[in-house]
Amino acid sequence: MKNILKKADSFFDTFARKDGPDKQSTHYCPGCGHGNIHKLIAEALDDLDVADRTILISPVGCSVFAYYYFHVGNVQSSHGRAPAVATGIKRALPHSIVICYQGDGDLGAIGGNEILQAANRGESITVFFINNAIYGMTGGQMAPTTLIDQRTTTTPYGRNAENEGYPMLVCELLSALKAPVYIERCTLQDTKGIMKTRKAIRRALQNQVDNKGFSLVEILAPCPVGWKLEPADAREWIAQEMVKVFSPGLYKDDKEAPARPIKPHPVLSKEEIKEELGFVEETAARAAASLQGFGTHELVIAGFGGQGVLFLGQLLAKSGMHEQKHVSWLPSYGPEMRGGTANCHVVISEHRIGAPFVANPTLLVAMNQPSLEKFAPLVRPDGLILYDSSFVKDVKLPEGIKAVPVPFSAIANEKLGNAKVANVVAAGAIIGLTGIVSADTFRTLIGQLPKKHLIEVNLQALDHGLESMKQFSHPTATKV
Repeated sequence: MKNILKKADSFFDTFARKDGPDKQSTHYCPGCGHGNIHKLIAEALDDLDVADRTILISPVGCSVFAYYYFHVGNVQSSHGRAPAVATGIKRALPHSIVICYQGDGDLGAIGGNEILQAANRGESITVFFINNAIYGMTGGQMAPTTLIDQRTTTTPYGRNAENEGYPMLVCELLSALKAPVYIERCTLQDTKGIMKTRKAIRRALQNQVDNKGFSLVEILAPCPVGWKLEPADAREWIAQEMVKVFSPGLYKDDKEAPARPIKPHPVLSKEEIKEELGFVEETAARAAASLQGFGTHELVIAGFGGQGVLFLGQLLAKSGMHEQKHVSWLPSYGPEMRGGTANCHVVISEHRIGAPFVANPTLLVAMNQPSLEKFAPLVRPDGLILYDSSFVKDVKLPEGIKAVPVPFSAIANEKLGNAKVANVVAAGAIIGLTGIVSADTFRTLIGQLPKKHLIEVNLQALDHGLESMKQFSHPTATKV
């Protein structure tokens, strides 16, 4: 029998996804624990013969680099959200093997509730939790697992229990829940610890192969650079310091947990998926149609906080809903109460809406200069821009894009004496320009406003906006 030393098949031979000329070495620092853990996971995937149906969730931090090395499916999640993403994938693809690969800053801090709820639901996923007691990638800040008196860049005098609290004991916390079937803490402090970790990784993956439920393996791993230690000293620090707080061992092992039945997952054709989602094929005739002929209106409305941008989007969406159309409203705004940026995406359609995000609007409504500059390049070639000429003076448009200037704010101030109704002037212009909803429907909603003393001025603002568009009767992108 001949032993052949090589990388596991589920680990890339060369790292083509990695930037730069070096495609042979990893991103990791000398002595980092990630390399050991990657090797153990890859070997287990090969031995269990599940690599071709494995999906690895890699969030932020050093964990994100797993994408470059594992020859398996990969989804990157935002900070702390790996268990939520894994839950969705596992439920949609129950035959897949779903792995969460998370660091302590990710799992224990912003992701604390995510991991708690996934474990409490007993999701049939496998979590590998790498605990090196700091935020390794971003500069060595204190993490939920930082030890008492341990010095980090944000605790230069050492972590203080009275000020920062105690290290979070994830295995102890999750093992108190009823649903998890397997929870173990291991270390990479020496060869013996690595072999125990190898066994635990395989056990956690085998549980998922057998569809038994939630498994988590916490691994005490060295971060020599973050700890400012030599690699050998870093492993010694695990043995001398970390294990005093994070005791290695088996915290939960429900060997009698029954295998869960896997419901058959229907395989849909491309055409069936489109039909389920309500997608409508784009045609040349539709693409060339006027805005009033669009079956779907996709708007971006943008301006400063305080201009009523979000409220305007809400009223348009509600009007569409009252007319039995499909609608969505997606707001986005800065932290400032007034003066910050604000925008919303509004979709009003005769068809089902696949997503609320508007990548290429049919109509951009820009209430200020920064909004025009930011969103104008995104407007689709047959779309239009409607902007507040009271504030927007420097108009530079992408080639082929047409724009309609209307002084919303000047009309509100000079003709109505109330700057706050500029957004409703804009609403009138939008309706007059596109026919997106009926003006009568919008009037009905204005009449339901809670501040009754503002109803009349808002109705007048709507009429002024409608009047401003009479010169653009049945406009198209080419006629304007």
